[in-house]
Amino acid sequence: MAFKKVVLAYSGGLDTSVILKWLQDTYNCEVVTFTADIGQGEEVQPARIKAQKLGIKNENIFVEDLREEFIRDFVFPMFRANTIYEGEYLLGTSIARPLIAKRLVEIAQKVNADAIAHGATGKGNDQVRFEIGAYALNPNIKVIAPWREWNLNSREKLLSYAQSAGIEIDKKPNKSPYSMDANLLHISYEGQILEDPNVAPEEDMWRWSVSPKAAPDQSEIITIRFEKGDGIAINGENLSPADFWSKLNELGGRNGIGRLDLVENRYVGMKSRGCYETPGGSIYIKAHRAIESLCLDREAAHLKDEIMPRYASLIYNGYWFSPEREALQALIDKTQERVEGEVRLELYKGNVSVLGRSSRYSLFNAAYSTFEEDDVYNQKDAQGFIKLNALRFIIAGKSR
Repeated sequence: MAFKKVVLAYSGGLDTSVILKWLQDTYNCEVVTFTADIGQGEEVQPARIKAQKLGIKNENIFVEDLREEFIRDFVFPMFRANTIYEGEYLLGTSIARPLIAKRLVEIAQKVNADAIAHGATGKGNDQVRFEIGAYALNPNIKVIAPWREWNLNSREKLLSYAQSAGIEIDKKPNKSPYSMDANLLHISYEGQILEDPNVAPEEDMWRWSVSPKAAPDQSEIITIRFEKGDGIAINGENLSPADFWSKLNELGGRNGIGRLDLVENRYVGMKSRGCYETPGGSIYIKAHRAIESLCLDREAAHLKDEIMPRYASLIYNGYWFSPEREALQALIDKTQERVEGEVRLELYKGNVSVLGRSSRYSLFNAAYSTFEEDDVYNQKDAQGFIKLNALRFIIAGKSR
């Protein structure tokens, strides 16, 4: 198939630089690069310089700061559901992919491109997330996935191709040997010794957090304020979504919070071992559940807990733009209308403890729940309730 213009999700690293040149060589097409800053903690502007050195026109280089949109429109909505995949994973990689797919499709439309391209391998989940997201937004989009087409299936072959193509290779003295993905929500590590699930990660692998053993001996008390289910302030300071999350990451990291060593079930069918740092997310989900415990009706809270695994799977498997995810989101968002108030937390050596919570919409009523004498609750009413709920067991027992 012939392509005249292709928009490439471009990081500036070895893989996507090779892909850029490979697209030019294989399809003889004009390449447009898109680099997203979603809080990966590294300067993204060098990607512009690298693209220029590979012959990309200035008007075909897109470098965008998407940090606010990432937290506001993707992370916050996801955590309104207290979303956790397989009981542990806070979906840091998964939730970033639909935003990148969205901008790829929008830029392709803007520059009148024939196709989009990405650097996800044929083994991973990201190829699914990028492509399902793209097709959901533009059913006519064409997708090029070089890892499913070429024979450059080893680092040695990539380096050889890069050398023959004149691609500069960064030689960073402290470069991590792991395959890493980072954004404002998390950083992940895969490969190398982590491919043996029985081998513990090395301490110097972790980038965002101190070891819980090395965390301060003095605990840290913080407060988080919520409005309509989203965090808006830390310690009384109103913050933008991106600044809110950066602050939460800083607080969690210095207190040894948010490390995870996980073997997960990939969408493509295999098990994968990865290590994750999600310091802000680990604090946030604890605080969000605490404020919900005050403000949510019992059955609404239970319904949210029932649908959460389904919602988490939709995000993990790349269905952010699906009608079923949007329907669940509408239900979840409805429950958050009065999730407002403040949560006080203690951070200490990898642990997050709730010290208190308050809300003007609190459904906690001490007049009813007190262990002392009250004049609003008739304890005798419980007898009829119990008898009616036990009636089917009584009838069944008498028939034996």
